[in-house]
Amino acid sequence: MTGERVAVITGASSGIGEAIARELARRGWHCVLLARRAQELVRIAGEISGEWEVCDVSDRAQVDEVAARVLERHAAIGLLVNNAGVPARGSFLDIDPELVERVTDVNYLGGVWCLRAFAPGLRRARGAHVVNLISVAGTVAFAPAGAYAASKHAQLAFSRSTAALLRPEGIRVHTVLPGFVETEGFPQRSKLRSPFMRRYVIEADDVARAVVEAVEKDKTEVTVPWFPYRMASVGQALVPGLFSRFVTRRAGEHRDGS
Repeated sequence: MTGERVAVITGASSGIGEAIARELARRGWHCVLLARRAQELVRIAGEISGEWEVCDVSDRAQVDEVAARVLERHAAIGLLVNNAGVPARGSFLDIDPELVERVTDVNYLGGVWCLRAFAPGLRRARGAHVVNLISVAGTVAFAPAGAYAASKHAQLAFSRSTAALLRPEGIRVHTVLPGFVETEGFPQRSKLRSPFMRRYVIEADDVARAVVEAVEKDKTEVTVPWFPYRMASVGQALVPGLFSRFVTRRAGEHRDGS
């Protein structure tokens, strides 16, 4: 397998992760798929001539064990895509404490554990890339999905911090922030009451193409699509008080995290 470009994708058993794996495979990458559902991993890996490992990214010991097995087969990892994520519907005061912990463990800490575990392979690749799939929720605090937004804010800080940390080593870290994406586990069109926002729900394939473009064109942070989601991020940053009042009035239009 000398000369292969090897990509590791988490949360690859469906949705955005599956779409990313298929797009990368079409472009010549050899993909190693990680997720919790073995049956789906077997199917997808077979269709793209890839590999798979069952892995819950929130379990640090399991991540270390899986990474060790993958690195035995592939010493150099050219691309790590931290995509695994879970939703958390409801406010901080309403949802179960266990869900607050779960969304933090998967959405934020899962990426941390994966980067630490695969770092030796990334360093050996010479010019490797890391892509962190965040969400516009990482830049916009939205009350009806507070725990989800908090996990994504933490994930964004992690992505920006490691971008600065790893750049001197030649490892490029890319942050991709999709808006509402229609996927398994994240049904958006049926949850959004606003006809305006329903117009900007995108598909998993759109995100997959944005991920590949971020790597190939060396884009540090990408919002997908740029309008209207980038405007929301800028509004939150520049006029947080005004923006908070606006999203409070609009809260009834949205029942889920993006």
